[in-house]
Amino acid sequence: MSRVRWHFRPRLWPSVAALSVVGLLVGLGTWQMQRMVWKEALIAELAARDSQPPVFLPQVIADPEALEFTPIRLNGLFLHDRELFLGARVYNGEVGFHIITPFVLADGRTVLVNRGWVPSTRRAPETRAAGQIAGIVTVEGRLRTGGWKGYDMFRPANSPEKNDWLWMDLPAMAARAGIDNALPSIYIAAGVAENPGGLPIGGAARVNVRNNHFGYAMTWFALAVALLVIYVVHQSRRQEDDEG
Repeated sequence: MSRVRWHFRPRLWPSVAALSVVGLLVGLGTWQMQRMVWKEALIAELAARDSQPPVFLPQVIADPEALEFTPIRLNGLFLHDRELFLGARVYNGEVGFHIITPFVLADGRTVLVNRGWVPSTRRAPETRAAGQIAGIVTVEGRLRTGGWKGYDMFRPANSPEKNDWLWMDLPAMAARAGIDNALPSIYIAAGVAENPGGLPIGGAARVNVRNNHFGYAMTWFALAVALLVIYVVHQSRRQEDDEG
């Protein structure tokens, strides 16, 4: 009768290659855990900022990102004849647009306001005339920063000539609207207060920062463990010992 034994006999170059990759995977998992802690702190900070009472727009905005999601109150005048259309935006499963309207403040500055969603069939201003509020009004919303938020390689092209926008390119949007004094780095996303006629539907600015880093970390760690197991099995040799 013979008994089978496995002996772990690692060879140099397979060991170097495998352990290097395992180290890389563990490093990636550790980095994702660090990102998770950072993202949790960011979400808590944004939520705390979002819960504050609204303030008027500061005269000087040195660090726009430090004010992201800050509740803001504006007094001024909408320039409805210079609307911009941000698509494609979905509300309750229906595709439509966000209406971006220049808003002139009492101090002469102009800020773009995302007034909210309208269905594709109501893009034309005359189809929602009740919501084209005239005169001096008060608007409450959240301060947001403009620009493309994702990777540059995935950034879609806006179409200024058609007044069709897929992301908030604030300088280009201000130029399309014929505004030469618009704030270049921030806009205001209107709150949930209902507009006359029901459109646009505001409330687009919510603190909804995804935090998937724990799942990413577990994936990297699992790959490291799987590779380590494969390495040990691959570098083990079967040996039969005779008995009796």
